[in-house]
Amino acid sequence: MTDHDNNRSVPNALPPGYRFNEFEILEVIGGGGFGIVYRAKDHQLERTIAIKEFMPSSLAVRNDDMTLVLRSERFSKAFTAGLNSFIQEARLLARFNHPNLLHVLRFWVQNDTAYMGTVFYSGTTLSRLREKNPMLINEAWIRRMLPMLLGAIKTIHDEGYLHRDISLDNIQIQDNGLPVLLDFGSARRSIGSVSDETETMLRPGYAPIEQYTDDNESEQGPWTDIYALGAVLHTLIIGSPPPVSVVRSIQDTYVPLTQRGIPGYSPTLLQAIDRALALKMEDRPQTVDEFAALMEMPVAGLDDVMSVKQPGTMLVPVEEPAEKTDVLSRVKRYKLPGLVAAGVIVGVVAGAMLFGGSSAPENAQTQTVSTPVQQPNTPSVSDAPRQTVQDTSTAPAASQTSQAQSASTAPVTQEPIAQIFVRMNEGEKLTLNGEAQSVSPATNGFASLKLQPGRYKLVLQGNGQSRTQTITIAQPGTWLINPQAQ
Repeated sequence: MTDHDNNRSVPNALPPGYRFNEFEILEVIGGGGFGIVYRAKDHQLERTIAIKEFMPSSLAVRNDDMTLVLRSERFSKAFTAGLNSFIQEARLLARFNHPNLLHVLRFWVQNDTAYMGTVFYSGTTLSRLREKNPMLINEAWIRRMLPMLLGAIKTIHDEGYLHRDISLDNIQIQDNGLPVLLDFGSARRSIGSVSDETETMLRPGYAPIEQYTDDNESEQGPWTDIYALGAVLHTLIIGSPPPVSVVRSIQDTYVPLTQRGIPGYSPTLLQAIDRALALKMEDRPQTVDEFAALMEMPVAGLDDVMSVKQPGTMLVPVEEPAEKTDVLSRVKRYKLPGLVAAGVIVGVVAGAMLFGGSSAPENAQTQTVSTPVQQPNTPSVSDAPRQTVQDTSTAPAASQTSQAQSASTAPVTQEPIAQIFVRMNEGEKLTLNGEAQSVSPATNGFASLKLQPGRYKLVLQGNGQSRTQTITIAQPGTWLINPQAQ
């Protein structure tokens, strides 16, 4: 779509070429009833950014000098409330530096309205993704995407805030497959509260019952966002959100996912979503951690991703792979979740941003773990210096030959690239490829191992039973293993 088409389809948009000092508007990339989003060029830092403008089209229009003018003086209170909320939201988002939260670079007031400059995220919203490629979405895809999203929401809650506007339109899936939770919709809610249009400002199906009673916001809490997230998952699986909560409070027609006979989805996941969508607040999971535990899924910790400039860590289910190896260097530990389903292997693989500055060996083999994150390539798994052959005029030929042979045959010690946590019961003993391991479970029930690339058979024996699992380590990461009984 051309710039002209974009600006014609979004009323009151700034024209391409408009400048905010070092920022130049390139095109409109989105617009709604409360704001317009532009792709812009930061000429000072020579990078692309996004600029969001507070532009409630129902309350204001753009003047010839690009300033906003109220459609009527009676809209003044609502416009001011929305503008203040927009500014406060920008300040709040600027406090966070989470790779799965919209990152605000700066904000300013101009043209009688406000703007926020943010990181430019390539990709598409979750609603468009499901519309264009519904076959992509299944339980494996959800379990890859959700831990980071849970981590972003938990970060907001830990700071004492709520999002209160989680929906498919407010989750962007980047080109690398990782999610970003977008704006809070604070301005829209503030305008609705002031103009007595709260019900029309909420997203039908995603807003729980307590959001329709603004006279008692103390009833809202993490469970409010959990309901909305449950509605997102319900929509991904069914194709439509659950019935509007206000209607449900009169006559609840919600059909639990566990009663729908949905193929390809585990009862564990469906039961957790049903719990999240409970009409009564006290019947829902009260925290993100509790919701994650019901789904038997970890929550991506902020400490695991703060050091990367872009999202690069993803949880992926691992099927037992073929016997191929791909050697990679350096590993970033991922926090150990409290629950692992019996008989399931879960691996956390790190993306290219966690392994900077390396290039691929010419004979690199195909990786054995399926993941949408582009993997880095590295020339060696060892940080030890390589031995080299130097050609000197004073060295005898035999000596040079001996040095060359020594250099070519010198063993290169591989460093461990994988942190393995094995679920062990009391009294069990662990063998790895037939060799006994002197390990014992910690208080969380997991024993820890560090492994080099390769294929391993883990056997747990004790309590009159044997549990076995075979895995292939082909890339850095943290693996959580709970072998099945044989």
